[in-house]
Amino acid sequence: MASKKIVFVTGGNNGIGYETVKALLQSNKPYNILLGSRSLEKAKTAIESLQKECSDLTNTVEPVEVDLDSDESIEKAFEQVKANPGHLDILINNAGATFDIAHTHGKVSLRDSFTKSYNVNVAGTNVLTHTFMPLLLKSSDPRLIFVTGLANITKAAEEYFPTPAQPAGWPKKIGFETIGYRCSKVALNMLMLDWNHKLKADGVKVWSVGPGFLATNLGGMPEMAKEMGAGHPSIGGDIIRRVAEGERDGDVGKIVVKSGLSQW
Repeated sequence: MASKKIVFVTGGNNGIGYETVKALLQSNKPYNILLGSRSLEKAKTAIESLQKECSDLTNTVEPVEVDLDSDESIEKAFEQVKANPGHLDILINNAGATFDIAHTHGKVSLRDSFTKSYNVNVAGTNVLTHTFMPLLLKSSDPRLIFVTGLANITKAAEEYFPTPAQPAGWPKKIGFETIGYRCSKVALNMLMLDWNHKLKADGVKVWSVGPGFLATNLGGMPEMAKEMGAGHPSIGGDIIRRVAEGERDGDVGKIVVKSGLSQW
């Protein structure tokens, strides 16, 4: 029997991350999945739910506490994985945060709604990737995935979904604000391109994966997202699994979406 590939999924305790872990657990390929979460308790709760949903499986999952807002937390997670299992085959940078809705509710400033998103989604992701790279390079088939969002500039220029058209006047009343988060995901795509450039000689396959508009708890408004036509997070989990398993190996260094390749 083939040895299990080691997959680290950040933000694996809910939403697209949870569905990605679930899809890998149910795969007919052998995996040991490291479920990353800011809270060890939430990671363990997610694993309990996964084990109930996915019984009689040979693939395995274990928790890793990691907070992208803390270099100390990232280093501690690295030491845990370095000790056991000692390497990674696939790193899925899924964890992300949005503070746009918090701003519309008066909980954070406009500036913080941007800087906090960039700190987690871009800087935190970059620090984690940099820290874990020695473990990924131990793999015979290393894969690196960045989970992007509705960050397609070309498409957004044609149709600015999901933010509706705005009437004249100021201030604008936008009930479903996403701009700080979306800007950070555009930056994340640049980060993917840079890692793809840096790792070509190492044979690491790198992508951004855009799962589309899905009803996750990001921003704390999943019901509003559903009303706007958002799909189930399992759609994203399935796309990410298929990329991880080689379906899009011909598209390394690009943004992969459900319908094909995304334009910039």
